[in-house]
Amino acid sequence: MPLTIHDFRDLKKKGYRFVGSKNHAAAKICHWTKKSIVGEGVCYKEKFYGIESHRCLQMSPSISFCHHKCLFCWRDISITETEWNEEYDEPADIINGCIEAQKNLLCGFFGNPNSDPKKLAECKEPNNAAISLAGEPMLYPLIDDLLAEFKSRDFTTFLVSNGLSPSRLESLEVEPTQLYISLDAPTQEIYKGLCDPQVENGWEKLNESLDMLSSFNSRTVIRMTCVKDYNMSHPEEYARLIERSNPNFVEIKAYMYVGNSRKRLEFSNMPRNQDIHDFASSIAELCGRKIVNESRESRVVLLE
Repeated sequence: MPLTIHDFRDLKKKGYRFVGSKNHAAAKICHWTKKSIVGEGVCYKEKFYGIESHRCLQMSPSISFCHHKCLFCWRDISITETEWNEEYDEPADIINGCIEAQKNLLCGFFGNPNSDPKKLAECKEPNNAAISLAGEPMLYPLIDDLLAEFKSRDFTTFLVSNGLSPSRLESLEVEPTQLYISLDAPTQEIYKGLCDPQVENGWEKLNESLDMLSSFNSRTVIRMTCVKDYNMSHPEEYARLIERSNPNFVEIKAYMYVGNSRKRLEFSNMPRNQDIHDFASSIAELCGRKIVNESRESRVVLLE
């Protein structure tokens, strides 16, 4: 079911800017992009991987499409669709629209005396696409072409997938610079309760994607969102899945009590920095990895 006028208004109020003519793609300024411009900090991706926060384009080609209705998702999961039965915009139109939307959303910083002049000049020309704003990007029918179009413009691309489209992942002709697979549960039982898959065999499909992760030439990452009292258990099972999939990195990060997730979870479900560090340490020890970086501001620990 297409998004309603109310949905559009609500998302626009939250900072989303839809692009193209089919209303399935959007951009939104990341919190850390704003912080970086005024010298108040940077995203952990800059600290971990060298991605400049002020030049990062946060976007999605598939805002309302996903296989999951995760309890910890900060989006409005009531609008989620699992299959693409609509027309869609071309990749070039989406990218052009997102870049223009980002420029418009950042225009207020040009009158801010605290803005860094160099970063102001550079932010108008983003060079990294964080394809992770909302929804599942692998459901966009032209995801391969989108990655190719970004590559032709000398963008790096960080693509975050829930892993429930293993056949599409396997058939990608153009790989992202960095491919994330979300692993938010150690067991099938916890996965069903926390991620609420809207398709059959979700756990099996996720495991299929994890098994092919080491076949990619791009940098690969398993991302874990930790929710206290829900999925911060069975470190040995996480370790087993990490060993099996053998990613370059593992990001273990805290669920943040923000957005629509506050309607489903409690403040107490948000782990502290020490909780994340201790849990990451236990997993690292079990799978022969080590903590190589962490960001206290974002409550995330990086294993290699």
